[in-house]
This record gives sequence, structure tokens and C-alpha cells, in this order.
Amino acid sequence: MTKNYESVNNLKVSKELLSFVNDELLKNTEITPKKFWDGFDKVVHELTPKNNELIKIREALQKKIDNWHIENKGNNIEINEYKKFLKGIGYLKEEGPDFKIETKNVDEEISKIAGPQLVVPIMNARYSLNAANARWVSLYDSLYGTNIIESDEGGSERYDPLRGQEVIKYVREFLDKIIPIEGTSWKNIAGLKIVNKNLIISKDDYEYKLKDKDKFIGHRGEANKPNAIIIKNNNLHFEIIINPKAFSAAHDIAGISDVIAESAISTICDNEDSVAAVDGEDKIVCYKNWLGLMKGDLKIQFEKNGKNLERKLNPDRSYISKDGKGLKLHGRSLLLVRNVGHLMTNPSILLKDGSEVPEGIMDAFITSAAALHDLKKKKNSRTGSIYIVKPKMHGPEECAFTDLIFTKVEEVLGITQNVIKCGIMDEERRTSANLKECIRALKNRVFFINTGFLDRTGDEMHTSMEAGPMIKKGDMKTSKWIQAYENNNVDIGLKCGFSGIAAVGKGMWAAPDEMKKMMEEKIGHLKAGANCAWVPSPTAASLHALHYHQVDVFEVQKKIASRSPAKLDDLLTIPIANRPNWSVDEINSEISNSAQTLLGYVVRWIDQGIGCSKVPDISNTFLMEDRATLRISSQHITNWLHHGITTKIQVTEIMKQMAKVVDKQNERDKNYVKMSDDFENSIAFKTACDLIFKGKQQPSGYTEPLLHLNRLKKKSNQN
Repeated sequence: MTKNYESVNNLKVSKELLSFVNDELLKNTEITPKKFWDGFDKVVHELTPKNNELIKIREALQKKIDNWHIENKGNNIEINEYKKFLKGIGYLKEEGPDFKIETKNVDEEISKIAGPQLVVPIMNARYSLNAANARWVSLYDSLYGTNIIESDEGGSERYDPLRGQEVIKYVREFLDKIIPIEGTSWKNIAGLKIVNKNLIISKDDYEYKLKDKDKFIGHRGEANKPNAIIIKNNNLHFEIIINPKAFSAAHDIAGISDVIAESAISTICDNEDSVAAVDGEDKIVCYKNWLGLMKGDLKIQFEKNGKNLERKLNPDRSYISKDGKGLKLHGRSLLLVRNVGHLMTNPSILLKDGSEVPEGIMDAFITSAAALHDLKKKKNSRTGSIYIVKPKMHGPEECAFTDLIFTKVEEVLGITQNVIKCGIMDEERRTSANLKECIRALKNRVFFINTGFLDRTGDEMHTSMEAGPMIKKGDMKTSKWIQAYENNNVDIGLKCGFSGIAAVGKGMWAAPDEMKKMMEEKIGHLKAGANCAWVPSPTAASLHALHYHQVDVFEVQKKIASRSPAKLDDLLTIPIANRPNWSVDEINSEISNSAQTLLGYVVRWIDQGIGCSKVPDISNTFLMEDRATLRISSQHITNWLHHGITTKIQVTEIMKQMAKVVDKQNERDKNYVKMSDDFENSIAFKTACDLIFKGKQQPSGYTEPLLHLNRLKKKSNQN
């Protein structure tokens, strides 16, 4: 908890944060503490009024939209009249002339390589290290440990040799499709060696070559007896490990013990939706982990199976090229950092009027200052860029404000302008509807745009709360607006010249245990034109990476660029249910589903400070939950309550029933405190209820204000 402050110019800074910045963050940089705090003080007092004004504009627009729907209640929404109204209030902007983004010095992981993108809560050092090191992941382990391979021993700790053989068969069949050998198959080769710059594959005393010889790029070990072979396809690599003595190679005549897949090309280190950072104490944990990643010295010790282990960042991987020269490939994921949006403030710094610092401005300064260490070493960004993902911006003015914040940070830290790059999360309705102008506001910084179905749906429901009852959550994914939203993001990005410079991204696969289903469905993100798509774990990254060998995203983008663009009319079509005739059972089932996931997430957030975790749904399927999931669930029930589809008594009863279900699901967690033992005094249960019953009044339907308020209460009680 932030309690003790020290005066610095016009600021009051928590002593812990001040010590971190002065003694750790700025150490071995050219920025003195005086220069940092003088600059921060000046900028934050200059920009905070603008920040506050932007939030007031959000509120004013929402009120006007609410009133318009109330005045037009009972009438079918005529799209041209609706657009005219939105333009009249400044919600919809006039679209300017075509342009191309001018972002410079973008790393190839963003501009040239299409591949999986991990998202990790930066508050957890171990997870962060795992994610950074997930650039290279064992394909054998990933397949063996997931439901892609079916066997009687699935999930058992005992090794199943038949399952192991199925893993090897899966990988060899995949290599046959992607890296075919002229005249034979990978399934039963006898050996591998390098002769005259070529990979020679032996089988039955015959020698074969790859159909495409250029896909072999290097090896490790002796040419006639290599211990690793490097294959390249679609700018991604496989490392084929040859170790006849390894357990996994016991029945392999070629001695192949594993295939390592280049997996998480980039990773978002998240300060936002997947963490529960509510005060200076929490923020320092996040900032320290990011600093350790940027300096390259983050380490963690832990115990596993009775052994003391240390985890640290992986080095680059060294090979011998086919020309006999040294060859190095990046050993870890390109690290991006997600700051918070413009809404929240944080008590770790107080301004001269006693108000809390806008957290987004604080994040921009401190995460950028941490990246100064990498700008010297260039171990993360080889091009000397800092990659900040900025969420929850509403429209072009807020994007322009982000550009202004980054410009001020660069001036204070002595960084060349536009070194700080910006990823635009296209997850708010006003941004989607004005995406071209949002990109224009950041045309010299933008390095990716990314759709977020959950937050975007939450904002859709809150913005149009007064329009009528929303369709069921499950029906949202097939609604007209969501199809237009997903297509529009790609259409606008390509029209603005993203291909080959910046990335177009798609959202998270939320079921980390359902890898078979992921392999069937997530290839759709590539076919939709996405350079990257989010995954929840290193295992999921290695498996999703296989999709990028099957689909050349840059070729797909060329075809998409010539299609008819998504229609704004479709994007603005509100997903209300006209004259719904749902049964009581249908309504209760829908509310129960939302209530259960809502409670399952909130209870860990409030009681244990866990911002992202695997939460079992009502069917006991584990899903990765973060605040975006919470936003859609709470806003959906709020909407149905507001329009009389359900009642407060009914929702309260369902919430109590689902709290008992969640309590049961968490009974093995020794740190878990049951909600159902005392509903009146359970801060977590009351927070979950407030998110629904006070949901209409929450700014943009966001969950952060209530979560932060009640987590601070919980921490205060615990202390």
C-alpha cells in the first residue's frame, strides 16, 4: 500500500517508487534523477488537464447517445439518421485523404515475420521469463502434453511410448508437407549430414535432398555428423535436434530427439488487463520486472520436484551457416510493453492539487526509461525502438494525445523523436468507427493494430445501452457488426500501408487446454490477414506457429487489399434483440454463465491480486480470464437488467448460487476464501454484484474503477 510520500518539486512520490526510480531505473543511464523528476513534474501537470478533458468528452458523448436512444425508443434505427447524429456530436469524424504510415526502424519480428504473439502479466517474473524465452519451444513436448495427440495415457505422469510415437509421426508428417524431401519422406530417414552446402538425407543407402534446397540454412556440430539442423520456411525456423543417446531418440534410426519450433515471435508484457496493480507497491513489481527484461538481468529462483532451479533470459542461438560462417538467431521474443489507458489514476504519485497521477502518463515515462538500457545494448530491439501498446483509446483525439505523451517522454529522456512506437488496440467502438483517422494521428509511430473482441463487445453494449436488450453473448461472434469490425481492422491497416512495415493483429485463444480445437480454428486469423495473433502460453505459441508455415500471410494480405472494404453501416449496426422471446430457462442459463465467469475472476482479483488466470467456466472448461472477459459479462447482465429481461432479485439469487459453484471449484486452493460463507462481508462478492448493479454508471463499462477501489480495501484489511 502507498502510505509514505516524499516531496519532489510539486509532486508527492511514494518513497518506494522514488527509491526505485532514482537508485535502479535511472542507474547507468544519462538521465539524472533531477532531470527525470523535473521533466516529469512539468509534463504531468501540463498534460493532466488534457487527459481529464478527454475523459469528460467520453462522458458527454455517452450522455448524448443515451438521450438519442431514449428519444427514439420504439423506432427502428435508421442507419443514415444514426450516422448523421453521430457526426453531429463529433463521435464520427470526417475521413481524410488516403495516406501511408511513415513508421521507421521497425524490427523484423513486426515488419517481416508473421507469427504468434504471447501476452503475459508483467507482474509475474517467472511467467515473464517463460514468455521471453518462448521464442524457441520443443514441438515434441508441446504435442505430447496437449490433447492434439490422443492416447490412453493422456494426462498421465507415466510416459506412454505409443503416445511418443504418435508425436513423432505428427511432426514428420508436418515436415513432409512444409519441408518435403525430393523422393522420400521424413518418416523413415536414416541420417542427416551436410555436403557442399546441401543438406543430405540418407535412407536405405540412398541419398536425397530437400525439394527446396534454400530451406536449409545451417547446422550445429560437424558437417558429416551434425547435432542440429536449421530449416527456414516463411521466415520462421525449425531446429531439428540430433542426439541418438536421448530417451526420445531411442527408436529413431536418424537419432532425431526433438524438433524445436520458433514460436513466440513477439510478446506483450502487460501492465494492464492481465495484472492487478492498484498502488505503488504493485506498480513497482511490474516496473522492476520490465526493467530486468530490458537490462537482460531478470532472474528468478524457484523449487520444482525438490530441486532448486534458476530461470533467466536465454542467449541467442548459434549455428554454422551453409557457407561455413557463423550464424546467430534471436534467442528470445521481441518484447513489447502494454501501458494502461487514459482513464485510471494511481496513488503512487500525487500532483500539486493532491490528485492522483494519471497512470498512463506515469507508465509511459517509467517503461520508456527502463527501455533506455536496451537502447544501449540493442538486445531486444535491434533497430533501437521502444514498443508500447496503448489500450482503450477512444477516437483520433485520444490517439493524438498518446502521440503527445510519447513526444514529451522522448524530450525529457533525450530520445530521438518517434523512437517510441505505438501499438493501437482497436477495442473501443469510437476507435473502430474512426480507425483510419486514429492511425493518421500516430502515423509516424504505429507498429501494429489489434482487434479485441471482448473489450470491443463490452464497449458496444455500454455505448448502446439505451438502444435495447442485447443479443446473447454467444450470438455476438456471428453478428453483422463483429464481422465488419474484424474485416475493417485489416482493410484499413492494409490501405494505410501496414504490410511489410507494421503488423495487423488478432485476439486471444482463451482455452489453453483446448489445443486440438485451436489448431482447427485459429488458422482463420492468418486467412483473415493477421501477421500475429495472441496465444496464452509458450505451448500454444509453438503449436500456433505451425499455422504460419502453412499460410503465407503476406500473400494473403495482397489478395485482401483488392477486396471491397467493410461497410461502416455494418460496423454501426447495434446488436439488439428485436422482440426477444427467450424462455425463463434460457435467460437464467445466460445469466448464470456470465455470473459464474464474472465471480470466478473477481474473487481471485480482489482476494489474491491475481489479474489473469485459468478460470473454470460453468462447464468446468478452463479459460484464460482477464478484465476484458469481465467487462463483457458484467455489461451484458447490466443491459438485460436495465431492459427488464431479468430482475435484481433474480440476478442476486443467481449470483449467490454461482458463488457456491465458484467456491466449490476453488476448494483445493489453500489461499481461497469462500464467498458463500458470508455474502454480506465478502468484498469480492459485493464487488462482483456492483459491477452489474452499478454497471450502467461505470465509465465506458470499464471494470477497473470498482476493482481497484475494492482491491485497495482488501489490501487495507489484510494489512
